[in-house]
Amino acid sequence: MLYQLFETQRALMSPFAEFSSASAKLYNHPLSPFSHSPISQRVSAGLDLMHRLAKDYEKPEFGIRGVNVDGVEVAVQELVPLTKPFCRLLRFKRYTDDLAVLSKMKDQPTVLVVAPLSGHHSTLLRDTVRQLLKDHKVFITDWTDARMVPKEVGPFHLDDYIAYVQEFIRLVGPDCHVISVCQPTVPVLAAISLMASSGEQTPRSMTMMGGPIDARKSPTAVNNLAMNKPYSWFENNVIYRVPTNFPGSGRAVYPGFLQHTGFVAMNPNVHMSSHYDYFLDLMRGDDESADSHRQFYDEYNAVLDMPAEYYLDTIKTVFQDFALVNGTWMVKGQLVRPQDITTTALLTVEGERDDISGAGQTRAAHELCSGVSSVHQYHYDAVGAGHYGIFSGRRWRENVYPEVQAFISKYDRPDAVLAGHRPAASPVQTPAASPAPTSEPARKTKSKSST
Repeated sequence: MLYQLFETQRALMSPFAEFSSASAKLYNHPLSPFSHSPISQRVSAGLDLMHRLAKDYEKPEFGIRGVNVDGVEVAVQELVPLTKPFCRLLRFKRYTDDLAVLSKMKDQPTVLVVAPLSGHHSTLLRDTVRQLLKDHKVFITDWTDARMVPKEVGPFHLDDYIAYVQEFIRLVGPDCHVISVCQPTVPVLAAISLMASSGEQTPRSMTMMGGPIDARKSPTAVNNLAMNKPYSWFENNVIYRVPTNFPGSGRAVYPGFLQHTGFVAMNPNVHMSSHYDYFLDLMRGDDESADSHRQFYDEYNAVLDMPAEYYLDTIKTVFQDFALVNGTWMVKGQLVRPQDITTTALLTVEGERDDISGAGQTRAAHELCSGVSSVHQYHYDAVGAGHYGIFSGRRWRENVYPEVQAFISKYDRPDAVLAGHRPAASPVQTPAASPAPTSEPARKTKSKSST
């Protein structure tokens, strides 16, 4: 019933949102007589803000048309190598007539970015992709809004998510480097573990950024909600059926608008201040700041529904049973054993001010991956970065990305990681435990001070 009420409200607000937009332009357009009123800027700014608060936000585009490689502007085309019912695998293919740059791009590492399926679209990682494209061939998972998937397709469990990741790795090729951001760190580690246990060739490296590998460490408000409420509470209070006006009518989902409400409730004052600043920017005619606000909230407010079975599986497996770290996680009859990974280098990244995945949660992967020699394990703390700062924005571009790029470059060789260097009983030692040589940037444990 809640979903139906939300859709009714959205339908009722839609005409008001459009009216506010048209009225804002009426008081702002230079050819309109209303724009010459002394209060026109204030009225236009207020109506524009009302439009943005009332409008419905559709999934935005990546919109990456080009990227600079070694000083040469290279064209980028978005391709779809594989389409699954709940996900598309996207490839950002680069084109240039510069033979020197083309030759260099052909030899660059291939990266598979596994985007989170946690309420926002994969376009949230637009900045991640744009930066990676300067030095890598890039693929990314583009998860489908569950309300757009017909019920007849069937359910989508956490096990299916893992199977998708494995299929994508096989398609891209085992010579790839996998980057998982936030939520997918757990299923990606499981996917690669199962491949290793089965004797398959695993990726050359895996980079895990801000994810709940061990949610018991430094639990955040998000973790506490998932851990302190019983499983039945989530079944009875946050799972709803998709209304009839969508292709997935009748499918049980965790609605995106509930996730969005939770995100906003974590920092309501920040969002209120941001909207007020936007109003002031419009009144002052500060178009650059206003555009920055629009770009952020066009992305932040665009949310998707998650399949109910996937969401509930994640709650139970990751946040209540802690099955990965306890060594009890069974996926389709096979035990998940991260210790079986031996030929994939590991980098974990955490943000100092991350309020989604607390300190130590991602770094816990090092202890689990005991089959990887300590000399091939790296950890990086991004000083001053929040959750989004480790994969988007200035700190990502200036501090985190150079570490990730150096790590991938170091292990972009078939023989870069050799098994058997660690005694079975020795404790995990990551570079965070001891000083690292300055010639290996990815081994540093702190980012540069931000200004």
